[in-house]
Amino acid sequence: MELTPAQRIITFAIVVFLLAGIGVYLFLPEPGGAVTAGSGSQASPAAGGQPSAHRTGRAAPSPVPSSPATESPGPGKAPDIYNWLPFTQSELASAAQVTVKFAADYGTYSYRQDTSSYLAPMKPIITGQLAELIGRAYATPGVVSSRDAAKQVSVGSGTITSLRAFGSSSLTFVVALTEKLTTTKGTTDQAANYAITVTGSGSSWQVSNIEFALAGNQ
Repeated sequence: MELTPAQRIITFAIVVFLLAGIGVYLFLPEPGGAVTAGSGSQASPAAGGQPSAHRTGRAAPSPVPSSPATESPGPGKAPDIYNWLPFTQSELASAAQVTVKFAADYGTYSYRQDTSSYLAPMKPIITGQLAELIGRAYATPGVVSSRDAAKQVSVGSGTITSLRAFGSSSLTFVVALTEKLTTTKGTTDQAANYAITVTGSGSSWQVSNIEFALAGNQ
């Protein structure tokens, strides 16, 4: 028999009332403080099951998650990059110190100096072959005449800007070399980038090569 509109309204109200009653029943706590399954809280285990937390002193196991939880790593120390390199931090510092000293000596000279006097500060930290090449360039007749005519006096300084290459017994630094040059026309600053290679190990390093940075790989 088809229900009239009024009967439909009454039937719908009864259904809603019954569903509401069932919902209240499901979420009411049971006697003794236990909560029914489906409430989202941990239920007391049945006899012979997993011991409860208050009896074992340990937290009751949580439901197995659908995917493994990933624990965020705590703050850690930065990796020691020297474990990846063929030299230690102190060896790198020693090589850098030699490089900077050489750059300063290389850029420091006076028109009053002969070749031997110019090379003297550098000789302990450069190879014999490099000393010969630098001395030959310093003593070039055209260079000497220009230096004397302008009464050139230069004070050099160097700053390492990067480490270009390294091997088991060599390091090549890119160095910004600045010369404060005084001549008969006044004082100017001249700067250029050089690739300076040192060879050795431990605290014993010698400069074995110098060239303009643009002449090598960037």
